[in-house]
Amino acid sequence: MTGMLDKGKRAPRFTLHVTPDQKLSLDDFAGRRVILAFYPADWSPVCGDQMSIYNHVLSEFRRHGAELLGISVDGPWCHQAFARERKLHFALLSDFEPKGEVAKSYGAYRNAEGVSERALFVIDENGMIAWSYCSPIAVNPGADGILDALEALPPMEKKDGSAQSADNVV
Repeated sequence: MTGMLDKGKRAPRFTLHVTPDQKLSLDDFAGRRVILAFYPADWSPVCGDQMSIYNHVLSEFRRHGAELLGISVDGPWCHQAFARERKLHFALLSDFEPKGEVAKSYGAYRNAEGVSERALFVIDENGMIAWSYCSPIAVNPGADGILDALEALPPMEKKDGSAQSADNVV
């Protein structure tokens, strides 16, 4: 793995499949905060627990004005089955072909195993990485670091230029 991108770097842009026939782009979230949760594989026990925790605290992420995107090298069909089984309410993106290209651009790819690191990124509304963390592959990083990073961000500005409290973000 090359060095993972740190705070202050521009988040690399990407477009990935969210279903076999639909794509989602980081540009679709322009002006909003985004959490990227790279993970090794849909059906691994640690990954399943990690994504379930994020699903459970999704309203807290959104209260801070952030959308969550899960990313792994699994294909969109696998993601659909996994999301249905786990009752996930956020998008899982397929970094399948070319395999791991987006994970590589974030420095979050494990070449030896051909999977993503268990890496987290909080991207601010300006497209800059505000926080990043790489957990050991067998350790669920939980949500505390993400929530701390979101709470450390300044209040988002409304379209009229005034400050918006995170509590008022839908």
